[in-house]
Amino acid sequence: MVIVHVLSSFGVGGQERVALDLAIGQAKRGHTVAVVSLAPPPDGPLAAEFAAAGIPSVTVAKRGGLDPTLVPRLALALRRLGAQIVHTHNPLPLIYAAPAGRLVGARVIHSKHGMNPTTSRGQTALRRGAARLVSWFVAVSEVTGEQAREQRDVADRKLVVIPNGIRLERFAPNPALRAAVRAELGIPDDAWVVGTVGRLDDYKNQAMLVRVMAPVLGDKVRVVIVGDGPTRAQVEAAVAALPEPRFAHVLGRRMDVDRIVPSFDVFALTSLTEGLPLVVPEAMSAGLPVVTTAVGGLPGVIDHGVTGFLSPVEDAPFAAHLETLRADPMRAHRMGAAAREAALARFSAERMVDDYLALYARARA
Repeated sequence: MVIVHVLSSFGVGGQERVALDLAIGQAKRGHTVAVVSLAPPPDGPLAAEFAAAGIPSVTVAKRGGLDPTLVPRLALALRRLGAQIVHTHNPLPLIYAAPAGRLVGARVIHSKHGMNPTTSRGQTALRRGAARLVSWFVAVSEVTGEQAREQRDVADRKLVVIPNGIRLERFAPNPALRAAVRAELGIPDDAWVVGTVGRLDDYKNQAMLVRVMAPVLGDKVRVVIVGDGPTRAQVEAAVAALPEPRFAHVLGRRMDVDRIVPSFDVFALTSLTEGLPLVVPEAMSAGLPVVTTAVGGLPGVIDHGVTGFLSPVEDAPFAAHLETLRADPMRAHRMGAAAREAALARFSAERMVDDYLALYARARA
């Protein structure tokens, strides 16, 4: 098949990483795969990763506001690529690439990666109208599927659930790497480190993690925050207000997350809403216990008390779960080992590639 993934941008985010892993897996199976970004130049950092994997990329930039020229321009690009399957990721590509895909005779598959709250009635109408043009509408978790039903995103007969998968071979416990990364960051080798990775925005709620960690931070207790986004200034201000800001490490965007994560002792996620965030199975694959808010698809990922802890979006219970792991290193180690086993069994990229290719085949049939 000739498969074209359409993304909002080549930025670093969950949907882009899913598309990258899918594209790599699909190309390995002998399919012709390309990716299209709707963001104007310059390209985001993930464009280089697509190029390194041998996946051709094309930019068809959306012009400001509602852009009636984008559908025909996308259709021209898809025709040139010979697209048979157009796979859109999240709302903006759905609105523009679904009609473009149908114009060139391709089958359209859409993936919903999170709640994607609507900002206006007009946008809701556009999304629902575009969803009528897809063959299948994929939710990345059962909870995301329920959100799609509640939001009436698409007809039930088109809605399916395919959990995200990742290239788990990139994440594994690595004592030598752990020591090297800690030395780079100026963190003692015997410190207890709580880390998180994600876009810095209101939904990810990293300021809560700074508050929760503030009372226990010290030379042997650190917090590491990886990511960039619109609330970075607020997160950095919260760190600056700490009695000892040097014990909190805000690293910004990093393209070597697979190096950084194994240097943590615990992975923490304080999100207000989620679909199925890839960073959680990645951390589990690295052998880390996970403490996360019980939102979105996360209760279906973390087995409470076995692979990590699920918490309300409240400081006190979240802090208590972290303290349980800090006070009992052996239990934390057992939970991390169980988390790795669960990730390897449930979240492989190979399983995800198989599921999507089967869905493409059904669409073409």
